[in-house]
Amino acid sequence: MACRLSRFYFSLALTFIFIGTQGKHVHKRSFQDIKCHENGRFYRNPDRDEDTMWNAEVCSKYYLCLENEVFEFRCSKGLLFDVNRQLCDMYQNVHNCDLTTETLVPKPLLDSAKCANDTHLGCSDETCIPAEYFCDGANDCSDYSDEGWCDVNYDPNAALPCDPGLCQLPNCFCTKYGNATPGNLIPNQTPQMITLTFDGPVNHENWDIYGKHILTSERKNPNGCPIKATFFISHPYTNYRHVQKLWNDDHEIAVHSITHRGPEEWWSKNATIEDWFDEMVGQANIINKFGRVWMEEFRGMRVPYLSVGWNRQFLMMQEFGFVYDATVVAPLVDPPFWPYTLDHKMPHQCTGNNQYCPTRSYAGIWEMVINPLKNGDHICATLEYCPSTLSGEDVYNVLMENFKRHYLKNRAPFGIHLNSTWLKNNEYLSALKKFTDELLRLPDVYFVTYREVIDWMKRPTPVLQLKKFQPWQCKNRRFQESEIACNKPKTCKLPSKVLEQDKYMITCVDCPKSYPWIRNEFGFE
Repeated sequence: MACRLSRFYFSLALTFIFIGTQGKHVHKRSFQDIKCHENGRFYRNPDRDEDTMWNAEVCSKYYLCLENEVFEFRCSKGLLFDVNRQLCDMYQNVHNCDLTTETLVPKPLLDSAKCANDTHLGCSDETCIPAEYFCDGANDCSDYSDEGWCDVNYDPNAALPCDPGLCQLPNCFCTKYGNATPGNLIPNQTPQMITLTFDGPVNHENWDIYGKHILTSERKNPNGCPIKATFFISHPYTNYRHVQKLWNDDHEIAVHSITHRGPEEWWSKNATIEDWFDEMVGQANIINKFGRVWMEEFRGMRVPYLSVGWNRQFLMMQEFGFVYDATVVAPLVDPPFWPYTLDHKMPHQCTGNNQYCPTRSYAGIWEMVINPLKNGDHICATLEYCPSTLSGEDVYNVLMENFKRHYLKNRAPFGIHLNSTWLKNNEYLSALKKFTDELLRLPDVYFVTYREVIDWMKRPTPVLQLKKFQPWQCKNRRFQESEIACNKPKTCKLPSKVLEQDKYMITCVDCPKSYPWIRNEFGFE
């Protein structure tokens, strides 16, 4: 019995990984009248009535069999179970209520097929399609075999290793091991760039933290210009007047999705190319409409939960024109990695939870790689993943020791990646402020945006020339009156059919008719 319970709770834990934040789920034990599928995967009742297969009540139920004992699960209200993706989702995204078990995808024949065209490869049914269609994120074989076997280790169109002779700045950057400095500058000629990034909504809960505690006018880089940060904005609870003000102050505004939905694995494994467009381009549209940020300034994105979305994510980025991704977490190495373009194979392994890295070549797209933090015997992707038992002094020491790994070695950009929940700890906030103030005493340390990191890497400029480096000069941009953040924004109470409740949104522009959301970014419906 102990073995049975341990296996049950292990599988139950997996269930909640799949289901994530979609809601609570009811489960009951010992459904002896339901046939058992002992394959470790969720399935539907094989004896359900055909007339009720598409009924929400029936389609929301699913089962798991362990040691001949069947357990029932049920999606939260309003959600249906997608048996192929093994998760609950909104009803408009589930189209397989008639399937009992997930569809097993056959392996493609590839070169084994007798294709008349040398540039084609074979599906499992011997149909031949262009080679580049395999593992591109879209199903082209009728049996889905062009996509079903793809992962970070298998892609017939995988990018080639770095070739420095072909990959040259300003359009391409790669090195054999990923840690060589652009322009072959020696460390004391290279500025130590610090990237402060903040993920999630910007609102009254964190506005004072950003403006009055961290990004104050008194904190200036060695060239006399105020320090800058990059904000990855998600939609719910965001005050778009505040976003507009950050943009006016020349902080970089980037995209973090509309919904910030769970489960975490949905982003890395299940989101389609259309989903990526809806979430990321849709959020750019929302910020442009309600925060007035120019569309051409949306250069980068970061995926929720740092769940890299494989080739589908990067195909979307290429189509839309995103310049960089800031999601990939690299292994801990010494010296650390510099950012690189994805023209060639990544210079490191794809590691970490839900890191499903791209395998193909995406010319000119930069990966602003996250170098993890070393905390004693622990390795943290970012500060929020470090143990919550750390004191303020511990946080300061973690920041300083990891900064030295960069500053005293190859001076790869040092990233400090935060969210407002972490910053609500006053000890942590004080530690960050102390660390920032100490670094700004150094003549070669600059707090810059990701946009400015890329500008420098395209034109590696020695420290002594930085005060004349144009992309890092103080900006005095001229805005039209409507583009300047207002003093008295509108508080909009908006209905939402999808969310089934009224939602609030703050903006300087006129209120829309409904709450902006997926496929309705402008709130027209």
